[in-house]
Amino acid sequence: MRDFFKLKKQEPSFIDKNLPFTDIQYTVLDTELTGLNEKKDSILSIGAVRMAGTRIELGNSFHQLVKPDTQFKPDSVVVHEITPSDVLKKPTIDVILSEFLQFCGSDILVGHCLSIDMSFINREMKRIYRNTIQNPLIDTYKVYEWLRKKVPTKTCFSSSPQDSSLYEIAKCFSIAVRGAHNALIDAFITAQLLQRFMPVLIDIGITTIGDLLKIGHPLEGGDTHKISSEISNF
Repeated sequence: MRDFFKLKKQEPSFIDKNLPFTDIQYTVLDTELTGLNEKKDSILSIGAVRMAGTRIELGNSFHQLVKPDTQFKPDSVVVHEITPSDVLKKPTIDVILSEFLQFCGSDILVGHCLSIDMSFINREMKRIYRNTIQNPLIDTYKVYEWLRKKVPTKTCFSSSPQDSSLYEIAKCFSIAVRGAHNALIDAFITAQLLQRFMPVLIDIGITTIGDLLKIGHPLEGGDTHKISSEISNF
């Protein structure tokens, strides 16, 4: 299985950047973690939902709990409500990551403050496959910040929420926030946020996936501790 992903999956993903972003397949993802230290903490769950352009495919989702290789922290358990007994008999990240790679294929990966998720995922990718995920990436937080500068008078972009968490931004767009800090639910909230951004982008002339990838590119090597202080979400 590992040789398959080295040879097949981890070739850089090609995409025609002139295609309308409404014609693209996305996998919107989220992770739950034992904490935010990418060197000492671990992935507890991965959730994802597929999008075909502007349409969220509710029946096409991925959600798996992971048996971590690091200890739980009481404060993280309070946040995501995943306990040691919940994951005691679950597969390790080696198995779950393989399943996730098959699920997302060559899709563009989308997440909110995505550099945090990718730092943990790519750490495991390097360990297991000696490679990183090559799929193009879009961070909905970066898209949101870009739109705030471009359309400052438009509703939900005219002022910054009290914090930059996914939930605070989602509330402004009337997206229901229930069951927060569940990886699949958070991925669904993120997908709805991208869905809300798309018509605004089209209205101001942003229509190609190439442009959206530039706008939404996550931080390179982002400092997860600095970012986490802004989003208070793991």
